[in-house]
Amino acid sequence: MLTLKAFEEAAETVQRVAIETKLIYSDFFSEQTGNKVYLKPENLQKTGAYKLRGAYYKISTLTDEERARGLITASAGNHAQGVAYAAQAYGCKATIVMPTTTPLMKVDRTKSYGAEVILKGDVYDEAAEYALDLAKEKGYTFIHPFDDPVVATGQGTIAMEIIKELPLVDYILVPVGGGGLSTGVSTLAKYLNPKIKVIGVEPAGAACLKASFKAGKVTTLEHVSTIADGTAVKTPGSNIFPYLKKNLDDIITVEDDELIVAFLDMVENHKLVVENSGLLTVAALKHLNVKGKKIVSILSGGNMDIITMSSVVQLGLIKRDRIFTVSVMLPDKPGELVRVASVIAGSQGNVVKLEHNQFVSTNRTAAVELKITIEAFGTAHKHSICRALEEEGYKPQQISVLM
Repeated sequence: MLTLKAFEEAAETVQRVAIETKLIYSDFFSEQTGNKVYLKPENLQKTGAYKLRGAYYKISTLTDEERARGLITASAGNHAQGVAYAAQAYGCKATIVMPTTTPLMKVDRTKSYGAEVILKGDVYDEAAEYALDLAKEKGYTFIHPFDDPVVATGQGTIAMEIIKELPLVDYILVPVGGGGLSTGVSTLAKYLNPKIKVIGVEPAGAACLKASFKAGKVTTLEHVSTIADGTAVKTPGSNIFPYLKKNLDDIITVEDDELIVAFLDMVENHKLVVENSGLLTVAALKHLNVKGKKIVSILSGGNMDIITMSSVVQLGLIKRDRIFTVSVMLPDKPGELVRVASVIAGSQGNVVKLEHNQFVSTNRTAAVELKITIEAFGTAHKHSICRALEEEGYKPQQISVLM
């Protein structure tokens, strides 16, 4: 069903609503990896993610009667916005079932395109079950977010744009949730150039496709746990699984901690806000054991709510030793606080926060505790600040404290 003719038709259809996101060459990631790394910024796409492509193409293939019945889907956010936007363009009613854990921003954006939103279940799979029940009950036309070859064909238009712009691409890294994007991209890439390696990237806490590849059949995880909410899927698509087995060259899994660091890298070096699922392919660059290759990392979306963004930035700064907290004991007498601050300032550290606890001991004259949160340039600078404190007779103990 995923034919070259269908991909060509999808590319023409998707052009009506989608932006052709031009590749961005990354000096930073190229230097880090020894390859030529390009970013495919679908986070800059309308609705903030690639999902608009598959949703719009799928709806374009429906009959007038199917559209008139009303559309329904389940999604953690990006497909929801894609279907809502496409339904609005075709004048259809759309109902979207989203997990209760979906960030508020994604819920509000979906509503802004005129869709009715229902929150149900903790993960995508539970929301999908409820959406399918509603489709049967009310006669709605269900638009699957990934397990539909037509939707996957729409998503695959990304590969056409990549190869058109970078014909000699060696590797394409693609995020994997249920497998729709990786199906479309890998299938079209192999049609156009079988030598291109297409690597799927999953969060380690939701690696349903890797488990399925290992078992040789579609496998359901008992539970998923990842900050990459857009790829928190328990079961990959059964209809598209044969395409994935045939065309996907490998799967890389990425830990949540790597996504946190990748977010900082992306913001600081490219001024791009990319959601955790979209950062999978950036974090995976360090796992590729190749040099001198042309690699494209697909940034699948940028719909991250402010609260999540704040948390990720804070954790990223801590992991990079750009922010750290130490506890020191000092006598409770005038001038000690100034002395500690002077030592830190002399080492070019910046005090972000102080917490002075006089009640850590019943003998206040002997010792009070001072917790100091300090901004540093990185690990080496942090160690330099701690050494300076030690040389002044303090015994700094690093502690884990969020700001």
